[in-house]
Amino acid sequence: MPDHSTFANLIWKIADLLRGPYRPWQYERVMLPMTVLRRFDCVLAPTKAEVQAEYERRKDSMGCEALDALLNRIAGQRFHNHSGLDFERLKGDPDNINHHLVSYIEGFSENVRDLFDFFEFGTEIERMNESNILHLVVSQFSGVNLYPETVPNEQMGLIFENLIRRFNELANETAGDHFTPHEIIRLMVSLLFIEDDRLLAAPGTVRKLLDPACGTGGMLAEAQNYLREHHPSARLFVYGQDYNLRAFATAALDMLIKQVDYNGMDTNVRYGNSLTEDKFVGETFDYFLTNPSFGVSWKGQQKEVRQEHDQLGFDGRFGAGLPRVNDSSLLFLQHMWHKRESVQPKNRKYGSRLAIVFSGSPLFTGGAGSGESNIRRWLLENDWLEAVVALPEQMFYNTGIGTFVWIVTNRKEARRKGKIQLVDARDVWSAGSSAENKRSLGGKRRHLADSQIDEIMRLYVRFVDSDRSKIFDNAEFGFTRVAVERPLRLRYQMTTNDKARFLDACPHLLDDVQAIDEALGRDPIRDWNTVWAHIEDVLCANGSYWKAAERRLFRSVFTQKDPNGEPVSSGAHDGSYEPDPALRDFENVSLKDDIDAYFEREVHPYVPDGWMDRTKDKIGYEINFNRHFYKYTPPRTLEAIDAELKQVEVEIERLMRMVVE
Repeated sequence: MPDHSTFANLIWKIADLLRGPYRPWQYERVMLPMTVLRRFDCVLAPTKAEVQAEYERRKDSMGCEALDALLNRIAGQRFHNHSGLDFERLKGDPDNINHHLVSYIEGFSENVRDLFDFFEFGTEIERMNESNILHLVVSQFSGVNLYPETVPNEQMGLIFENLIRRFNELANETAGDHFTPHEIIRLMVSLLFIEDDRLLAAPGTVRKLLDPACGTGGMLAEAQNYLREHHPSARLFVYGQDYNLRAFATAALDMLIKQVDYNGMDTNVRYGNSLTEDKFVGETFDYFLTNPSFGVSWKGQQKEVRQEHDQLGFDGRFGAGLPRVNDSSLLFLQHMWHKRESVQPKNRKYGSRLAIVFSGSPLFTGGAGSGESNIRRWLLENDWLEAVVALPEQMFYNTGIGTFVWIVTNRKEARRKGKIQLVDARDVWSAGSSAENKRSLGGKRRHLADSQIDEIMRLYVRFVDSDRSKIFDNAEFGFTRVAVERPLRLRYQMTTNDKARFLDACPHLLDDVQAIDEALGRDPIRDWNTVWAHIEDVLCANGSYWKAAERRLFRSVFTQKDPNGEPVSSGAHDGSYEPDPALRDFENVSLKDDIDAYFEREVHPYVPDGWMDRTKDKIGYEINFNRHFYKYTPPRTLEAIDAELKQVEVEIERLMRMVVE
């Protein structure tokens, strides 16, 4: 049986007919809806005549909603088409094919017609008709065999994903946007459900899953495939949302074809930006699964997101913190986790599990007190982050960067409580874009074979320390950012130029400055505390009182920093010194370390005049994967390097002799 890439290539060849009237990045405006129509045409073919006959009998005696429900039952699907047309008949009248195609679409049930509005396909029909290519496109599609017995539902989903991937490449989409390789979805779904085998095996189990960036619905479908395979008695209602018109419409229509478990077209897959248009307000879910658009700016949604953060705090979705505006991925995590189920076994509430794919940035970007660090702190201090799995580079079609799967849950099993597991699978991969295709596709040059997914899952389930799996306490990723201060040291000296500069700003202080000059002289003095004491005596004798701004200006004009000077007193009775902001440094002290002991051990020997300002303490969290899985490679010995150089010299001499001869 041909695989999905064969059919995708066949459909892609039809796109060549669009060249001229359409630019390559515009092909999806035609190819996606036409592929959906052809699939529907093939799926409905066995019952088409019966549906049409029943429609003719009932159309004048039943309301639209009741008639749709009746015809859907006859079609054996959640949709139907009662027109007298199909792709073969559409070819028969080239001169009026535009009107016939519109009529054919109008013959679908209301749920399909509503979704086709998102494709805005009527405009494209007229555009193709005016360019005299509409009949050619329809004719070519009529020859594509998309019947269910030839292309199962799972294969059909892969065809959509393949086409979407190619369209994204032509449109130069941002890395990580829209499309996740199928084997990564399988891994994420396995990580999501593996701990719940006992829970899902209970008779009558019903669960809900949300993907707030669902794209064409690949993750939703794969989650249901997993449950059908491993827990056929359980039911999983899937919910999705996406802001891309055509991707959303494709996902919703694909759900219709696949006969997935869900509660109706109008409620389960919705259109809109999840960050600003939450279509599932007040709802909670058992599972979350998504690949947000990592590395994509949320500047366009900044006003609404910041307003919710400021006004609602943790009562809203973004209370933990706001990441920098050039990456929205951590906002999606907060959006989903706000909809988690609580753990109340008596009320049959068993908490939630979440799997999300990120770039490396959310692991460590942002210092203590930043939005990213505060979000990580929120997850770890609540003991919700269960595991992070590092995936190989070059796994995605439109980016070669490394990615990480985070598993978040509020019902860790006993052995995982207070712990985080890091799994390093960066060297677990096979060459080629897939098991069937050894060639690269876009930026995707590697894939995970089924055996390699099983290998990663074994590392996760065993939960033991090894070269590829590390277990840590939550606190090991936390640190206190402590400010280390050093005293300000100043040298006083009055010069003619400085004196003139000061008097230009404060001419009314001429008498006082003259008296200070006479009392202290022009030699440098490296103790500002003594200098100021003398100045105060002079001012007192003159009966003068300087404002704070005048005192600050005097010091800034007549002093210079001098590392050999005496520390400047802060003026407090505790004998403390005024800190020098230019010498201020910060130390990140692990939460598991005593800060005072750390200071005496790591700081004081090197800066004996330093002290800690604990009022500036900030708590931060970061997960540095490379640090924990770093493997030291000793440098080559000098003997080996010398031997190699001698060998190169011999080779150079040999080549020179050949040139001379």
